Amino acid sequence: MPSKLEPEQLAPKLNRRLIAQALKDDACLNATFIGQERAREALTFGLAIQATGYNLYVMGEPATGRFTLVRDYLDREAVNSAAPDDWCYIANLEEEREPLLLRFKAGQAKQFQRDMQTLINDLLATFPAAFDNPGYQRQKAAIAREYDLRYDKAIDAVERYANANDIAMFEKQGAITFAPLQDGRAITEQEFAVLDEKQRTFYYALIDELENRLAESLIKLPVWQRENSEKIRKLNRDTAENGIRPLLKNLEHNYSNNLAILKYLRQLRSHLTGTIVELLLDDDKEDKPDELDRRAYLEELYLPNILVGHSVDAKAPIIYEPNPTYQNLFGRIEYTNVHGSVFTNYRMIRPGALHRANGGYLLLDADQLVEQPFVWEALKLAIRSGMLKMDLPQQDFGMVNAITLNPQPMELNVKVILLGSRDLYYTLQDYDDEFDQLFRVLVDFDPEIPMVRQSIFDFVGKVRQHAHASGLEQISSGAMARLVQYSLRMAEHREKLSAHIAEILELVSEAAYFCFKSHSKELQSTHIETALQAKKRRTGRVSQTLLQDIKEGHVLIETSGKAVGQVNGLTVLEVGDTAFGTPARITSTVYAGANGVVDIEREVELGQPIHSKGVMLLTGYLGNKYAQHFPLTLSANIALEQSYGHIDGDSASLGELVALISALTEIPAAQGMAITGSINQYGEVQAVGGVNEKIEGFFDLCQHRGLTGEQGVIIPHSNTINLVLNSGVIDAVKRGQFHIHTVRTVDEALALLMGQEAGVMNSKGRYPKNSINYHAVNRLYNIALIVNGGDE
Repeated sequence: MPSKLEPEQLAPKLNRRLIAQALKDDACLNATFIGQERAREALTFGLAIQATGYNLYVMGEPATGRFTLVRDYLDREAVNSAAPDDWCYIANLEEEREPLLLRFKAGQAKQFQRDMQTLINDLLATFPAAFDNPGYQRQKAAIAREYDLRYDKAIDAVERYANANDIAMFEKQGAITFAPLQDGRAITEQEFAVLDEKQRTFYYALIDELENRLAESLIKLPVWQRENSEKIRKLNRDTAENGIRPLLKNLEHNYSNNLAILKYLRQLRSHLTGTIVELLLDDDKEDKPDELDRRAYLEELYLPNILVGHSVDAKAPIIYEPNPTYQNLFGRIEYTNVHGSVFTNYRMIRPGALHRANGGYLLLDADQLVEQPFVWEALKLAIRSGMLKMDLPQQDFGMVNAITLNPQPMELNVKVILLGSRDLYYTLQDYDDEFDQLFRVLVDFDPEIPMVRQSIFDFVGKVRQHAHASGLEQISSGAMARLVQYSLRMAEHREKLSAHIAEILELVSEAAYFCFKSHSKELQSTHIETALQAKKRRTGRVSQTLLQDIKEGHVLIETSGKAVGQVNGLTVLEVGDTAFGTPARITSTVYAGANGVVDIEREVELGQPIHSKGVMLLTGYLGNKYAQHFPLTLSANIALEQSYGHIDGDSASLGELVALISALTEIPAAQGMAITGSINQYGEVQAVGGVNEKIEGFFDLCQHRGLTGEQGVIIPHSNTINLVLNSGVIDAVKRGQFHIHTVRTVDEALALLMGQEAGVMNSKGRYPKNSINYHAVNRLYNIALIVNGGDE
């Protein structure tokens, strides 16, 4: 039998005493999340297990506290973890394009950087002062004298032979010339010109001989110069090495337990010697660098680039990357422009989120991650291989042809936590074979939370935290009860809170605005009601427009009287972040024919699959209910009048069936009642969604036209637990001006709308005379006779 709901059944009965206790209990202020026991267990397991592939996928809707819960667990887990290693890049002195990666214990990378900075300071203090040392200068002068003696000895032999033959030898600016002597002096060109031919020929021959002798004497001059330069270079290198050796010895002693650094320091000794000699002793340079230039040059060559550094007492890092582009995750190599040329080096390598999270935890939004080019495949490769390589994936596609670096890869040990939607999780499972191997732990967040004592305390504590942060000093018991009721309304359940706590906190912030506006710092239920009305006003243009169209008669909806083949259905529209109910007229026509039940919405491709399924079920119901002894033959059209958009959902199938049976039996249906519900082929009424919005949408229209006491709605009995109606509807029900009925079967709905018994089949397989089902069987039988022929 259909049942009429009492006012106390239309909204949950709150435990106000429990809410008052939670308001006084300061212990609940430490609440970080509400409920989600399954998710907590999965998180505990996933973060504790260290086996390969046990990364986490946190599944659920946004604003359900996913991030807060995960972050809280990570903070507690990270405290028990030691600080991860430091990493830094240094120049590869043998292969410039492949920088070396050094690994240190936590805090040691910065110490190594300070040590290298000290080395550079010591080098600048030692050089070029070491080359001004008297010992160095004496050795350099001795090398120069040795060269000069060999040169002078060669020249002297030629000069003695020239003087013996009355020829003078001159050396000017490195060039040697000869001239004849007369009376002990060299003659001028004019005097040489007046000599007779015989004398000139004699002197020409003599000078040629002298030049040949000079050439023979100086034939080894290039060898002497090379030997001299080599001795100078060796002296310079020895001097530099003697200055560098004690400086590097200290470093080698400090890092004797780190083989990678010892190997680097051995390379550094010879490389540094060449750098010092080239930087400080190149006499050919026109503009010698000053100390600042020398410092910058040495730092560019030798100062380590700390990629990731930690303090000694640090915990495991927890990194959230909101924009998981390739460079943000895997790091990047920067470039600069030097005199029109693109330049980069190891000091321009920048870390990504994976570098910073190494040894800890990385949180990523999965829905954004999979939209980024190259990122998903590269992330899987890094997790699978345990190595983090800094590549430019564009190079594989010929998009970049500039010279770049190939840094040494980093060992990767990170727990990756993806926060994503349910659809994406199942899509990745279906289409990516590696997904299950790499993300073995599912953390599933429920959209609803059972309203038990602990959940209420956590809910109140979370709201109090946010209220205090918003500047409110206190929340009244009535205001908190209203927030709990609002959460139940969001969950569409009288015994479950919504997990979308962010929307509750948003409402508190909006209510706080009105609270402050009234010069108060205690949040009252009136402030919450004002905030809800203000939001409804801001987002309610579409719903108001639809209601106005009905009021003005543009959309035909009757709320009184009776009509054949016409029923008021209840629909829910979602626009943005708001949902509202609005009535819709369902009409049906029946005539002799064999076309079956035709869904007009489906025929014009406005009806979506679920709606079409609901209409197709009507044929199954009619055949099972009425046509057991004759063929089901009829032509019927069903339409949702004045609908101009796509329609989905099967919540109108009960109303469509009532309209169809009304048209079939020609028994009118009451227009003051609206109906919603889904059916199966056996006539059982099933629950639907959005029941609160549907009821309130029809109530608003009836209230505008004037409540008569005959109006109401019919809903599935299984939706009773979903009722969290507003005070306006409840007050009208208390006064008897509006009614809410629940039904379990189609027959109960027919009886309510048509005002007479549906009829129960007797043992002979017949329905009582003048019952609704009796008229339906007769009409279907008559149509079958007309279509199939009376003889049959």
